[in-house]
Amino acid sequence: MEKPSPRRGPGLCSLRYGLAVVMHLSNLSMITQRVGLSIAIIAMVNGTQQPAPANASADRAPAGPLQPPRGPPGELHAGTSVYAWSPETQGILFSSISYGILLTLIPSGYLAGILGAKHMLGAGLLASSLLSLCTPLAADLGVSLVIVIRVAQGMAQGMAWTGQFTIWAKWAPPLERSKLTSIAGSGAALGSSLILCVGGLISQALGWPFIFYIFGGVGCVCCLLWFTVIYDDPTHHPCISLREQEHIVSSLAQQPTSPRRSVPLKAMARCLPLWAIFSGFFSHFWLCTVLVTYLPTYVSSVLRVSIRESGVLSSLPFVAASTCTVLAGQLADFLLSRNLLRLVTVRKLFSALGLLLPSLCALALPFVASSYVTTVALLILIPGTSNLCDVGFIINTLDVAPRYASFLMGISRGFGLLAGIISSTATGFLISQDPASGWRNVFFLAAAVNVLGLAFYLTFGRAEIQDWAKERALTRL
Repeated sequence: MEKPSPRRGPGLCSLRYGLAVVMHLSNLSMITQRVGLSIAIIAMVNGTQQPAPANASADRAPAGPLQPPRGPPGELHAGTSVYAWSPETQGILFSSISYGILLTLIPSGYLAGILGAKHMLGAGLLASSLLSLCTPLAADLGVSLVIVIRVAQGMAQGMAWTGQFTIWAKWAPPLERSKLTSIAGSGAALGSSLILCVGGLISQALGWPFIFYIFGGVGCVCCLLWFTVIYDDPTHHPCISLREQEHIVSSLAQQPTSPRRSVPLKAMARCLPLWAIFSGFFSHFWLCTVLVTYLPTYVSSVLRVSIRESGVLSSLPFVAASTCTVLAGQLADFLLSRNLLRLVTVRKLFSALGLLLPSLCALALPFVASSYVTTVALLILIPGTSNLCDVGFIINTLDVAPRYASFLMGISRGFGLLAGIISSTATGFLISQDPASGWRNVFFLAAAVNVLGLAFYLTFGRAEIQDWAKERALTRL
């Protein structure tokens, strides 16, 4: 007689889906704060300092969509400051937040599992939002202070990204993990779309500081929702219904939930299924970083559209990505709930689709550059299909080691950030050498990385809890 519970659990009144929506909004807020500088910097710096698109480096590329192809500097809002920051300085500004995230990914994932994720993640979101509000003032005081703020903001966001999996390890029933995590994770794609679409309009209409004020304010509002709605454990939430609480607790009863004292690092280092997840992250983030960083420049230089059209076109792929993330979660849990496919098959199927399909689209891009419609269609398909990985290896740590999910997510995202740093640098080098063939080489390299990562994941990927992640492993450490 407990069968109806899983069916009725995913209703709109379900508290765990409310948590997913709050996480969705929090992720949306953080990504807009992260990408906002890329949009605002065109108005912040002297236009004479901007390099030509063909010679743009990895860190300077996001400025492309707001750079008028032939328009005068007067298009920028007249009432805001202009700073004579060199391209090299701009590069440091863009990369500084990534280094900040990298510093806190692993320790914050571990500490979230020990101390509780609610306050750590909420503090990270609040700190990132307040630092965003302070950015315009810091710019007036000096570029060094902006760099410090960006590093600190990255550290705060690193705290907020990884600890989410600690919450889902206690809140997400196994047959609903894909849906819940995809709803929460789709906020990043939607946030990227939002900032690319409206960031330029805000800068031109109100001035670049309002990019930081608006999205920093949105982050503070999300903090209020976070501390009100989010709890580390469903058994401690004051508003959860008894039926939903019993459903969650009973579905997770077979998994260990006692607090851990140490992390089995040696066992993790020898675990090939974990390395398979890491390889998937590295491959996935390689192409994703190229797309996020260089899409505006590619749209502007290859399609040669106006500023406003460039912003809209650059946002469309991330709308598709957000939609595909949610739909993939629904489909994955449908396949599992009906016992149509095994869990490991679902993880590998969506991982394969999420790495192969965007690779094929990327390989085709250089050969269809003359066709506006085909190029736009492929640019939309790349992030849309790439986000199918969100119900593949992205959440695989919840399957193989739910007790260490946040810690392992920190390591996984560390591999992803490393791939992003390398791919951005390599892309800037290839394009600066020869713009004509550079894009082709960029897409070929990304496709090769995706295929190699997928081959490793398909070979060694697993979906069952590993022996070292079970409770009895604690007695040996």
